[in-house]
Amino acid sequence: MALGRDPLDALEIPDGTTVEEHDLVTDGDVIVGGQSTVEFGVRGRNVVAGERVRFGGDIEADGDCRLDMWSDVAGNVLVGEDAYLGERVHVGGQLMVSGDLDIGDDVEIEEGFEANGWIVIRNPVPTLVFYFIVLSQLLRVGETDAADEIAEALSGEEETAADPLVIPRGGDVSDDSWQVSTPAHVGDGCRLHGNLRAQSIEMGADNNVFGSLRARGDVVVGSGTRIHGDVTTRGGTVEVAEDVRVLGDVSCNDLELHEDAVVDGSIRSRGEMRIVRPEAKRDIE
Repeated sequence: MALGRDPLDALEIPDGTTVEEHDLVTDGDVIVGGQSTVEFGVRGRNVVAGERVRFGGDIEADGDCRLDMWSDVAGNVLVGEDAYLGERVHVGGQLMVSGDLDIGDDVEIEEGFEANGWIVIRNPVPTLVFYFIVLSQLLRVGETDAADEIAEALSGEEETAADPLVIPRGGDVSDDSWQVSTPAHVGDGCRLHGNLRAQSIEMGADNNVFGSLRARGDVVVGSGTRIHGDVTTRGGTVEVAEDVRVLGDVSCNDLELHEDAVVDGSIRSRGEMRIVRPEAKRDIE
């Protein structure tokens, strides 16, 4: 996660993220901003959610799980290490914790809970305070050194740790769509279901998206990616790299299209359209 900006100001989908049946699966952490809706279950290393987040399935965390106040989980919560639940959290299934459990007031767990470590029942500090609100405040006032220290603590000082999956505050993620009011960044080798709606979209290589891309700003589609839908921007530029296939239409202001990309539908460019050719062909000519 790059420093120098609010860590919750964009949708971040890291390399290799997949949607498997009804679960959103990633190798790294899952971080969800407050008042968001995730219709999937989630599987990741650590799972951290802000206040009033709703999950439509199970949560499986290999490490810690931290759910802030008023969050709701439709299914089970399975935690490999410690769990922290804020006040008035609701769990529709079981809560199974291999480590310690820190639980707030008026928490409802419909099918019971089990913890192998210490159990503390109190009103815990909101989970995102330490991780992201403090980090955001430090970045705003220019305290980058202090922000670096907190970021290192968050990542466990592991240089090779997988990037987190980040859903910004107010995001809505389901099998039909990923809707955020922020920029969206997608890594490489992801398999996603649903239409992606964001302020702008930057997509890496070799992705498979079973839906369309729509943004108010620019859209970048990395090489080898397949989009099973349209690519549309209201007023920005669309860049389509080599070996991309768009099974729908492309509609934009300006278009930069690699000659080895394929668009099955129509192309509508209100401004400039440029065909990108490989450097090797240019040299031969």
